[in-house]
This record gives sequence, structure tokens and C-alpha cells, in this order.
Amino acid sequence: MGKLLEVKDLRISFCSYAGEVQAVRGVSFSVEEGEPVAIVGESGCGKSVAAKAVMGLIRPPQGEIKAGSEIIFDGKNILEQTAKQWREYRGKDCAIVFQDALAALNPTLTVGRQIVEKLLVHTDMTREEARREAVRLLEQVGIPEAGRRVRQYPHEFSGGMRQRAMIAIALACQPRLLIADEPTTALDVTIQAEIIELLKQIQKETGMAVIMITHDLGIVANIAKKIVVMYAGKVVETGSSADIFYSARHPYTRALLRAVPRLDLENGQELESIEGAPPSMLCPPPGCAFGTRCQNCMKICTEQEPPLYEFEPGHTARCWLYHPMAGAAK
Repeated sequence: MGKLLEVKDLRISFCSYAGEVQAVRGVSFSVEEGEPVAIVGESGCGKSVAAKAVMGLIRPPQGEIKAGSEIIFDGKNILEQTAKQWREYRGKDCAIVFQDALAALNPTLTVGRQIVEKLLVHTDMTREEARREAVRLLEQVGIPEAGRRVRQYPHEFSGGMRQRAMIAIALACQPRLLIADEPTTALDVTIQAEIIELLKQIQKETGMAVIMITHDLGIVANIAKKIVVMYAGKVVETGSSADIFYSARHPYTRALLRAVPRLDLENGQELESIEGAPPSMLCPPPGCAFGTRCQNCMKICTEQEPPLYEFEPGHTARCWLYHPMAGAAK
């Protein structure tokens, strides 16, 4: 398998009344053909902003992708695409499922019409062929009575069914990369599990690459082959699912894992929380941004950016604990 997507030194800022918000600060990661990848981190860490940049949804004057940033899709830097190339790329090569389906779907069009319109734009189907394909897609994502539901409006669907409809629209043109931006946030636990299982099943059936964006490590354990952990606009650790869950290296990753609800906790044992709050991206701190919340913080952590250490092929972390002079437990 070759690299389908490669993000290199991605830097994104937003203009606000208070000043420049540095939402993404030098993020780099890659996605192989057909690979399921998870990007994990607290709210505000920049994971959704990075995903929207891959979709070409960051636009000036509010948002600015800094010079030197690269997003390589299938060997081409898509940041250099023309408006026409972006239209062809979105939906056909890369599609996104947003976390709020009710806000993302057009309330004035039936669900079927929204699928049909996308098919007519990106394929050579006739309108009748597109209608039949819309019904098939709704059936594929598990919506019962698809022939009837295809004529209904988004407000007539439940939350879980709306999310399934969003997935159907995303799958309409068989994209090579699907981005799922916290697709289970507004759903109850039972429906969350169903949506995650659906995405996992579709990924296996179609062989497309998936980027799952979430703040919850617990929901990606069974779907992601690789996990990218972000904090304060930077990638702090990258590794396989086994690397992250069984031999996490960065203190932030370990803290996230301790905050995941588990069935093997003893009676009365409380979940651990991460003390403090993420830093303001208006004025990011020098050194490691997690330093003020880290139990292992050293003086150098607050002064200099930690280097990237590789422990095994593909397993890397940015932390001063692994410097030869630190002498910390590894």
C-alpha cells in the first residue's frame, strides 16, 4: 500500500478580535490507501480544523493556511488546486461526515434529493439511476424502508438515522478517503456503538481510507489501525492502535487512557481526570504545551520544544522524558 494522504507541517491560524489564534501548529501525519486512522485529542486541540483543511474548507480572510504547509493527496499538493479541481475533489475523492447532521443536511430538500444531486454532479448517471442508487445507499447504511425514507426530510429522521443518511451521502461517489468528524458526539451510547460498527463495516467492505476524529479513545479501539494524538495544535504521539493502548509514551496520551471508563475498575474507584486546562492558542506557551498539566514536568519542558523520539517503526512521541539526560522511567 502506498501513501494516499500526507500532511506536512500544516499550520493554520484564525483572525479574531483578540488577535491571531494559532489553531494548528506544524501538524504532520500520513494515511495509507485503505487505512483506518484516528485523530484523538481534547476539544480545541485542532483536530477538526486539520480535517477541514484536507477538505479545503479553510478559507481566508477568517482562516489562513500558512506558507510551507503541504497536504499531499495521491502525490499532488491539493493546496495548489484551482476552484474547479476542488469541486471535483470534494465528494468524489474525499468526503466528510460532520458531527451535527441536522446542521449539515439541507432542511429544505429530501434526503434522497441530496444524494441524487451529488451523484448528478460527480457521475454520468441519469436522474432515475441516481434515485435508485440513493435508495441502495440508504439500505447500505442500515436505514429501514429506504424506498419510503428517501422521500422524507431531515427533520423526519431520528438523530441516529440522520447520521446514517450523512454517511450515505458521503459514500455516494465511492470516495477514496472518508473523514468522520466526531460522528457520534450528539448520539446516545447505544446509537454511538451502531454508527462506529457501521463505519467499521463499510471501511472493510469498500477498502477506503478513513480518518476518525474524536476526543474519546474508547470508541476508536476497534476501528483504528493507527492513532494520532493531538494537543494544543500539535501532534504529541503517533503509533499503531497497540502502541497507543499498551505502550503509550507521552504523558498526555497516558492521561487520556486513564480517563477512559473501564469495566475492570474496582467498586468505588474513580476515573482520573486531567487537572488544569489547555493553553490559549492566542499566545501558545514556549516549550511543551502540556507542561503546566504534566506530573513529570521539568524545567526544560517549559522552555524548549521537545524533539521527536522514535521508539519503534511508526511509534513516535514528543517528550523530554526520553532525552538521554532525563533519566526518567521509559
